[in-house]
Order: sequence, then C-alpha cells, then structure tokens
Amino acid sequence: MKNVLITASTKGIGRAIAIAFAKEGVNLAICSRSAAELQSFKQELLAIDPAIKVVIEAIDGSDKVQLLEFAKNAEKELGFIDTVVNNLGMFDPVSILDETDDAFDRQLQTNLMPAYHLYKFFGKKMQEERTGHFFTICSVAALEPIAGAGTYSITKIALLGLTRVMKLEMQAHDVKVTAVIPGSTLTNSWEGTTISPDKFVLPEDVASAIINIRKMSVGANVDEIIIRPVGGQV
Repeated sequence: MKNVLITASTKGIGRAIAIAFAKEGVNLAICSRSAAELQSFKQELLAIDPAIKVVIEAIDGSDKVQLLEFAKNAEKELGFIDTVVNNLGMFDPVSILDETDDAFDRQLQTNLMPAYHLYKFFGKKMQEERTGHFFTICSVAALEPIAGAGTYSITKIALLGLTRVMKLEMQAHDVKVTAVIPGSTLTNSWEGTTISPDKFVLPEDVASAIINIRKMSVGANVDEIIIRPVGGQV
C-alpha cells in the first residue's frame, strides 16, 4: 500500500488532496496546527476507507524540528514514504516597503523551507528505492509576481526554483518531481467572498491533477502543471 505525507492538511488544497488519496486507498500522514481538527479529519478519512492508516500530528510546519519529527514519526508508523506533498504556505497581501521587519523570514520559513527540509529528509531514501514522487504546491505568483504581495511572490519563485533543481537531481534515480502551480483557488482565504465559485480553481481540481499525475506510467513525469481560472485571475 502507498504511503503519502501531506503538510497543512486539514483545510483548502491540503484537505482536498488528503480526501482524494484516501479514496485511492493509500495510507496518509497529515499535519496542521490544530489537534482537534486533525482528530476530526482523521475520522472523516477513515470513514472513506477504514482499511487505510492515518497518522496525524499537530505541529508548526515552519519549525524545522517539529516538521522533521513529524516526518520521522510518519516513517516509523507507515514505513517508506513514497509521495510527499509540500502544501504548507501563507499569503500576506502587502508590499515589501509596507511589511513588518520579520515578514520576509516568516514567509521564507513557511513557504520555502519546509519543502527544502522534507526533500533533504526523504530524497536519498527515494533515490535508494528508485521510486517516489515530490509535489510542491507553488503559485502563479512564481510566474507573474504580484506587486501587492512582493515577499510572497519571492518565496514562491524560490519554491519553483527549488522544485526545478529537485527534478534535475532526482531524474537519474527514477524519482519524480512535480510543481503544481494553481491560480486563484477557492480556499479559506476567500471566505465571505460574493464572487461565484465558478470563477475560481477549486481545491478538488488541484487534488484531481495530483492523483492523475501520480497514476501515470513509471517513465512519465509532469514537470510543471499550471491550473488557472478559465476567465483569468480573480
């Protein structure tokens, strides 16, 4: 049975991805900051497929020590982790000149470093097994920076760059790496909006793309996939 680790898993895109993988009958290791939300979501996932294992851990994923402890526990409970979905991220809609002095470091530790740390932790193990798949949830801001969210754009550009380097390092070992680049997606950050859901990418769209990419033949890799609203950015 496959074992999948997903960061920031109880809301939005991470939640949709976890549900989609549960429907595929794979074991899951999921994390978020809220133990109560994790426990509730675990029961929801087990209701989808009682045969799977679901490892949960309440952590601050931007904290390297907590993140790697989660990775170690997931591996201990499930065995070899063959798929890692780097979903953790934050969006701060403010220009660089107007942001707080700690904004850059905070977004760097949230949007970029968790993917780097998990790559370092799982990468050589996947190389040895000659199988595995890393997914990084990037953003169209990595392709078209947002003036009103400068630091966010910088960290997402860096995340896309990291993913491209990962792909180059892993391709000789038959390990796959995919950058998922969604545009405006209807997550909790849009809560209260009066804009029609039809104007957005839905979290389930991103999850569907990941599931289908993971099912591709051994010799096929999707380097990058861009998913935009049909009418353009919201």
